[in-house]
Amino acid sequence: MAAATPALPVAELLARHQETLDRALAAIAARDYWSPYPEFPKAYGEGAAADGKAAFEALLGREFDLPGHPGGGEPVTGETSPYGVELGVGYPHAGQDALLAALEAARPAWARATPAERAAVCLEVLARINARSHEFAQAVMHTTGQAYGMAFQAGGPHAQDRGLEAVAYAYAEQTRLPRSASWTKPQGKREPLVLTKEFTAVPRGTALLVGCNTFPTWNGYPGLFASLATGNGVLVKPHPRAVLPLALTVRTAREVLAEAGFDPNLVCLAAEHEGSAIAKVLALRPEVKLIDYTGSTGFGDWLEDNARQAQVYTEKAGVNTVVIDSTDDYRGMLDNLAFALSLYSGQMCTTPQNLLIPRTGVRTEDGERSYEQVVADLAAAVEGLLGDDARAAAILGAVVNPGVLARSAAAAGGEYGELALAPRVVASAEFPGATIRTPALVKADADKPDDRSRFLAECFGPVAFAVAVESTAAAVELLRRTTAEHGAMTAGAYTTDPAVEDALVEACLDAGVSLSLNLTGGVYVNQTAAFSDLHGTGANPAANSAYCDAAFVANRFRTVEIRK
Repeated sequence: MAAATPALPVAELLARHQETLDRALAAIAARDYWSPYPEFPKAYGEGAAADGKAAFEALLGREFDLPGHPGGGEPVTGETSPYGVELGVGYPHAGQDALLAALEAARPAWARATPAERAAVCLEVLARINARSHEFAQAVMHTTGQAYGMAFQAGGPHAQDRGLEAVAYAYAEQTRLPRSASWTKPQGKREPLVLTKEFTAVPRGTALLVGCNTFPTWNGYPGLFASLATGNGVLVKPHPRAVLPLALTVRTAREVLAEAGFDPNLVCLAAEHEGSAIAKVLALRPEVKLIDYTGSTGFGDWLEDNARQAQVYTEKAGVNTVVIDSTDDYRGMLDNLAFALSLYSGQMCTTPQNLLIPRTGVRTEDGERSYEQVVADLAAAVEGLLGDDARAAAILGAVVNPGVLARSAAAAGGEYGELALAPRVVASAEFPGATIRTPALVKADADKPDDRSRFLAECFGPVAFAVAVESTAAAVELLRRTTAEHGAMTAGAYTTDPAVEDALVEACLDAGVSLSLNLTGGVYVNQTAAFSDLHGTGANPAANSAYCDAAFVANRFRTVEIRK
């Protein structure tokens, strides 16, 4: 159902967004800080926050409107807010055959568009999403449990940055070869051989985006926009507990596509009833050629092993490690780690889990600190950071699923070992129904088999292990083995010794994990910046791809040559 006359000609979009695309291309080359999307809520206008909240509240308790979207089934409901707010949104439901048929019918015209035209449409989608960042923040907050400040930044401008980054990489890779070329081969005294060659980026087919509960936009936008920008239609399958942010994204994309003269069914929503396991069925459909997935290792491994007809991009689970050898800013190190452990209740794939501390102690600017002192001081830093409930709620957000809550309770009950810091319940005056817990810090010994079995398994959520190791060298080797065998999205370390730094760098290069050294200020190991930092590497079991590099986009299309 493509629009007959575009209300927003692609040529106009090209002119509107050319500068942004050019600057994004420059940014991925320079790797310095840059963003076209302000990360401060006040930058969007005096009444923007109130307007965004009102727009969000207007969505509640009714059916979500997606004009022209395949439907016919009973609306999908069931989302609940970790803050205790009733959502009651009903999403259109259609059978997989209808969804995939609609996507297949929409693809040809989009495939014929140029890389620049597709990039311009994608940038218009992102611009409209950015203008509604406060509304999206409310949707992210009440489906993921992120506190509002984090939901605004990570779910809004930072997610939009990752989407734009993917578009820039997609454009760069599709235009790496010239559109056409002349080929002349001398033949000595004979006439030369002459050919004209054309190179066309051809999309792979329908893409399936399997969304996650914790970061539906931040983790979803790289794959969504990488697939769209390379000419593929996208079927968006949100997590059943975090549908609204991606449903809003789908609606915005469909509006822009229709206005630009393309079939809006190029982007469809596959909302599922709880327990229906539609992702596993869709992943094996022959029409699906690309899959983006963030979530548990079990399903990620299943996709990699079974969805053989598709190119599969996964971000799974890992065990993130920090080595503490020495520091010249002990207070700064403690404060930085305390915040990294507390942010969003540890419900980030990048949150540190295992802190490896030599039994002999840690060298600081004020002398040696024993293992026991370091652990006690870190526990005190976390308590100091989260002592006030209002401040704690703004940092911790709410617990997003029963599994995380169960792990927090298990830690509190001593199931993981001796507690250096017990978790506590935090009350929210604004949201009395919110489920909020502070982190638990558990003591562990690297030489005890029972302890190793606990801290070498991912413990997603607000539980961290302070692991006593024989020496710094043993810590570096444990970091290497943990990452190689169990995977990691991040690694961190503190040292003032150049030889130790060299050993840490070598271990991380060997194991395939990005390393953050000596963070003591406003940058944390569990945060990455688009256009500069890579999120994951694809080089260890935690993920087979990275946000964002050329490898993340280049296999979403193939170049076909025509010789004349």
